[in-house]
Amino acid sequence: MRQISMIIIHCSGTRADRHYSFEQCRYDHIHHNRWPDIGYHYYIERNGTLHKGRPEEVKGAHVKNHNNHSIGVCYEGGLDSYGQPADTRTTAQKRTLWQLLSELHTRYPNAIILGHRDLSPDLNSDGKITPEEYIKQCPCFDAMVDYASMQPEGFWL
Repeated sequence: MRQISMIIIHCSGTRADRHYSFEQCRYDHIHHNRWPDIGYHYYIERNGTLHKGRPEEVKGAHVKNHNNHSIGVCYEGGLDSYGQPADTRTTAQKRTLWQLLSELHTRYPNAIILGHRDLSPDLNSDGKITPEEYIKQCPCFDAMVDYASMQPEGFWL
């Protein structure tokens, strides 16, 4: 059984005026990345539909060096209609994401909830990952703040 210490939130990097379905994401991961399945454990479309990707007991393919001990959750979106990073989560996505994270928090109460960008390298070695250090903006919102109430006991920002 995998020891889960992180629940990592991603965005698909899709413009707000375009659709990128679970099926298309899975197809791209299999045929373009040559992975055996979609890299995420869960995918949430704009209408709030939740799709199960890889089973939780199977290692994901969503964050280099952190797949062994994490669950990957992706929401469709993350870019505005001009292609710039933006929190494009719909009300339905926010509701589904909250419900999913609540369930995952119950199963993995010691797992930290964070965004992909929060695993960027600490370039100035100050112990914090700040916006100028982000390798990418994903998931285009501050997941640790948005889900602070679900963080493990004793966790602080």
